[in-house]
Amino acid sequence: MDYPSSNNENCFSYKWDRQETYDSEAMRKKTYQWLVERYFGTEKKRSGFLKQNRGKKILDAGCGSGFSSSLLFGKALNQMKYLGVDNSDSVLTARERFNGLGLIGNFIKKSITTMRLSNKFDIIFCEGVLHHTSDPFRSFKNLVSHLKSYGQIMFYVYRKKAPIREYSDDFIRGKLKGLSNEESWNKLISLTKLGKTLGDLNIEVPINDNIELLGIPKGKYNLQRLLYWFFIKMFYDKNLSIDEMNHINFDWYKPLKCHRFEIEEVESWIHRLKLKKIRFVTEESGITVVAQKS
Repeated sequence: MDYPSSNNENCFSYKWDRQETYDSEAMRKKTYQWLVERYFGTEKKRSGFLKQNRGKKILDAGCGSGFSSSLLFGKALNQMKYLGVDNSDSVLTARERFNGLGLIGNFIKKSITTMRLSNKFDIIFCEGVLHHTSDPFRSFKNLVSHLKSYGQIMFYVYRKKAPIREYSDDFIRGKLKGLSNEESWNKLISLTKLGKTLGDLNIEVPINDNIELLGIPKGKYNLQRLLYWFFIKMFYDKNLSIDEMNHINFDWYKPLKCHRFEIEEVESWIHRLKLKKIRFVTEESGITVVAQKS
């Protein structure tokens, strides 16, 4: 089902405007480590990439508040030509963020699916955005059309989860449909608190046999993580506040457009557009890709 784009635009403007719920030192550290691990693997490879791309043009496609790009690329952005594009008013927040961090960049409000920019880019960074568009492959294809020859596209999309988790995610997303952003945020607080309660218990659960009907491989699981990955998303991190954890849950449940993908589907995108796979990282949460245009 396709939903009005205004839902996604409004909820992302709302969440990025609540800077206190995602911009703490703990959240920045956690996000930075996760970004580096997925896109580069090591700090050394990140540093090498940044040195090789001095003076290059970079497009932050679906930039939001500029949180991810400012963390991953940092001051190196001042040695690149940065353009942030988003279809929500979060570009205003991004501009303020960059100014506050002493970063140089330009920002425009456009859809990454339909934009036709005059410039082509050496790097396109699209962190957690394609799955929120009406037609992810069409959006991806449009981004690749803005890539220079031998340029690289770096992106992350959600991976399809276990069957009950998929059902409960969409069930809660449907319950929030029609509620305001503030109402949805407040509705999710109790779910976030339950995730914290389960996480604080720190109980280990042994699963001695594969449970194929539920998509659960055998192994030992923390109780909170068992429920989180296979039944219902209730994000937990002992180093984060309730509001910060609720921000992550809101980011997942509030957007009505929220596609999830099988690994093979994302691989087919790379093949169909004749891109060279540089890095392909799969996790329970999603799929991270770095690919090069020939």
